[in-house]
Amino acid sequence: MINIIIVSEKMAKPKTLGLLESVGVVMALVLLPVLLTLLFITPQQVIKSQGVKAMLPPHLRGAMLSTQNHLDAYAKQIGELQARLLRLDAQNQRLSKLAGVNSPSEPINERTPVNEVLGRGGPLVQDSPLSEQDLKAVIEQMSADLDVRDEYQGKLEAKLLQSSVLREMLPNSSPVQAAYSSSSYGWRIDPMSGHRAFHEGLDFPASVGTAVYAAADGIVTTAAHTPDYGNLLKIEHGAGLETRYAHNARLLVKSGERVTKGQKIALIGNTGRSTGPHLHYEIRLNGNPLDPREYLRNHS
Repeated sequence: MINIIIVSEKMAKPKTLGLLESVGVVMALVLLPVLLTLLFITPQQVIKSQGVKAMLPPHLRGAMLSTQNHLDAYAKQIGELQARLLRLDAQNQRLSKLAGVNSPSEPINERTPVNEVLGRGGPLVQDSPLSEQDLKAVIEQMSADLDVRDEYQGKLEAKLLQSSVLREMLPNSSPVQAAYSSSSYGWRIDPMSGHRAFHEGLDFPASVGTAVYAAADGIVTTAAHTPDYGNLLKIEHGAGLETRYAHNARLLVKSGERVTKGQKIALIGNTGRSTGPHLHYEIRLNGNPLDPREYLRNHS
C-alpha cells in the first residue's frame, strides 16, 4: 500500500493522501510528459517535414497550390514558345538561303532573339523568383516575337513561290473589286469571342451581291455551306495551292467545275460566322495558310 504525505509551511501538520488520491497524483505525473510531447514536439516535426504550409488552414493551403499550378503552367507555356521560336529561326535561315536572301545579321525585330547565346555572369544579388505578372509579360513579348518571325517567313515563302515553276499558277489576282480593310491576315481580337485568335485570310467588306472572281485558273473542289465559312468555295490550282472564298450569299459554280482567272464565281454575302457582308479570302499551300497580301502586292 502506498501512502503519500504532503508537507507544507501553510499546513499545521502533514496531510496523508488516501489510496485513490495517491493513484491520481501518480497518473498525473506520468501523463504530464506525454502531453507535453504531443503539444510541442510533434507539431514542430510536422512543420519541419511539410514546411510553413502545414501551419495554414486548409483553404489557404489550397490557394497556395492553385497559385503554384498557375506559375507552373506559365513556365510550361514559356518553354513551348521558346521551342517554337528556335524552330522558326532555323526554318527562316534555311528559307533565306533558298530564296537567295541574306539572313539578317541583326534580329528581325528589336528584341533580343531567344536563341542568341551571349557571355553573361556576375554575383547573385537579391535573387527572387518571377512573379505571375512577370511571367505574363515574358509570354506577351515572346508571342510578339513569334508574330514577327511568322510574318518574315511568309515573305520568304512568297518570294520562293514567285520565283519557282509555280509562278504561272499563283493566285495573284484580287478576288473582289474592294479593299481588304476590315480584318487583315494574322493575329487579331476575334469579333465573336473577343479573344486573341489567328485570322488565316483577308476580309473584303462590300455590299451583298458584289461579284467575287477566281484569283487564278483551277478546279472547284468544294461548293457547299459550312457553319463557320458559310457558303464556301474552294478552288485547287495545282501543286497543293488552294484558294477559299467564304461567307457568300450565292455560289455561281459547282464542285468539279473548271474556272479561269477573273471568272465570276460567287456573290458576296453574310453567311456563316460573320458580323456583316464581306468576302473572307484565303490562300493555302498543302493546307497551310499563306499571307494573301504578299501575292496581291507583288502582282503587276
